[in-house]
Amino acid sequence: MRPSPSRLLNILVPVKRAVDYAVKIRVNPQQTGIDTNVKHSMNPFDEIAVEEAVRLRERTDVSSIKLVTIGPPKSSETLRTGLAMGADAGIHVELPESAPAPEPLGVAKALRAVIERQKEPVDVVILGKQAIDDDAGQTGQMLAGLLGWSQATFASKVEIDSAGKEATVLREIDGGSEELKCKLPVIITTDLRLNEPRYASLPNIMKAKKKPIEKLTPSDLGVDLTPILQTLKVTEPPKRVGGGKVENVDELIAKLKEAGITAA
Repeated sequence: MRPSPSRLLNILVPVKRAVDYAVKIRVNPQQTGIDTNVKHSMNPFDEIAVEEAVRLRERTDVSSIKLVTIGPPKSSETLRTGLAMGADAGIHVELPESAPAPEPLGVAKALRAVIERQKEPVDVVILGKQAIDDDAGQTGQMLAGLLGWSQATFASKVEIDSAGKEATVLREIDGGSEELKCKLPVIITTDLRLNEPRYASLPNIMKAKKKPIEKLTPSDLGVDLTPILQTLKVTEPPKRVGGGKVENVDELIAKLKEAGITAA
């Protein structure tokens, strides 16, 4: 029989509403950013994080899985998606519809404030390694730094010991993988190979509508999410021009010379 930890674990999963991965990104006419009047969904890496939290509960002693998102009113739909996958409750740090997207440091500070105000201590934070809209890949590391917690990034496998005191994480690195042992509490960021998220069943989607979502504002958390960076202009990359064929190596070398490309 597996020994139980001194208390059940609590998992927090930050999730982000992002432009759906299948949408072709376009720059808006003002060139201030991308066109956001398109389909949105949960950031795919965060979906993996929710799935992993649910799987951890299936194989270890987990008391609660709570989601948190920071964004406009429509972000509550992202929380409902995660609740339908198996999470227990959500926290929505609501921003005005017109508010600019917060930067990673602001998000990390808000998450730290959310963690510190929880009645039950958070043991594990699992989040995507990056969001597919800004690709910053910084929030998890910044949050670990602010809290002084262990961190394991780019996870492709996660195990927590039966005592609930240590996590063993296999992480993706260039050319292979690396195994880390981290004392709890810990911040884990998910990579693509960690799992394949489940589809929420219709009964679970209906149940998710009744699960609690706490509404907060940045002022409730004592944080300022105003961006400190300014985007001057956003443009699409130049269109690729067609290539050409050559008959032999001599012709290839001549073409390269014409283009001003010479051997080092």
